[in-house]
Amino acid sequence: EITGKTLGIIGCGNIGSIVARRARGLEMKVIAFDPFLTTEHAMDLGIEKVELETLLRRSDFITLHTPLTDKTRNIIDADALAKTKKGVRIINCARGGLIVEADLKAALDSGHVAGAALDVFAEEPATDNPLFALDNVICTPHLGASTSEAQENVAIQVAEQLADYLLTGAIRNALNSPSVTAEEAPRLKPFLALSDQLGSFAGQLTETSITGIRIEYEGDVSQMNTKALTAAAITGVLRPLLQDVNMVSAPVMARERGMHVEEVLREQQGAYENYIRLTVITERQTRSVAGTVYSDERPRIIQVKGINMESEFWPHMLYVTNEDKPGFIGALGTMLGNMKVNIATFALGRESQGGDAVALIGIDEALDKQTLDAVTKLPHVKQAKALAF
Repeated sequence: EITGKTLGIIGCGNIGSIVARRARGLEMKVIAFDPFLTTEHAMDLGIEKVELETLLRRSDFITLHTPLTDKTRNIIDADALAKTKKGVRIINCARGGLIVEADLKAALDSGHVAGAALDVFAEEPATDNPLFALDNVICTPHLGASTSEAQENVAIQVAEQLADYLLTGAIRNALNSPSVTAEEAPRLKPFLALSDQLGSFAGQLTETSITGIRIEYEGDVSQMNTKALTAAAITGVLRPLLQDVNMVSAPVMARERGMHVEEVLREQQGAYENYIRLTVITERQTRSVAGTVYSDERPRIIQVKGINMESEFWPHMLYVTNEDKPGFIGALGTMLGNMKVNIATFALGRESQGGDAVALIGIDEALDKQTLDAVTKLPHVKQAKALAF
């Protein structure tokens, strides 16, 4: 019997939200863990937003509906299973790799996990998997939505969408939308890169659920195809956590997660001919980053957290916020040198003398955890984060 039982949903995007509504219809208690799930959207679904550890501890059933990313890979392992109720049941119809299958098998063998239903596996096609032999496991061969009804519904939807386009000009679910004409593509290209990178910068620094994204366009860029630029910016914001996102799906995924997206256009020029500022609003804070494109068509950051500075985007970067104190830059540079980190660029900015300061450092290789931890422990450091573009 599932009425009155607690369902824990890991990943509450489109599919997770549908599952939540179905479970509520069965009078289950539904809790969800999703860094992008806003409190408002959780209330609309009639579910409770919780941290992962709370979900593991309280759930009678756990179902996974999250993309496979660096942060979600092996999210259900031996440590996670040890925190669950005895008799919990686990369902994974999302991605192989979310569950450490050997750890799940051990928990099933011991009886701690009562049963599992799996449609996806770490290695596919899964022709020989130890989980297949267990009586308390149901396996399907990555069917997803491949039912006869689903195939018929897809055919109907395609026909309806083509009819809409031919009769009214409306375009829904186009693979090449938002469209960019051949004439505007060369001019738009560096600004698409800038929008994506500004979004990625903000997304990599965001650790709580996002309620809103505001993109401001000033100068000549405000007269360009801002629909495409906004889609690129949202893609950049969402990619660090979702990864499997593109310019077509990003606006839809943001809307499904209750994020309010706002465009602000100002034709008049300020200090720059072209200026884009992206602001991410979360339940805890607001974070802004701005950039421009010069005549060399290379995107640059020109403002972080309201602090003026200038830096190109590098494949590997170190972001540091610190107190503006004498000797800090020397200490940071010396420490990075001692750790064999080669600095390509070093950009600085501060609010005021002795106040908050920001450093953006381009480096030749990705920063390892040991070096990042060492930077974090330096005196006057408030935050240190490795970024990738």
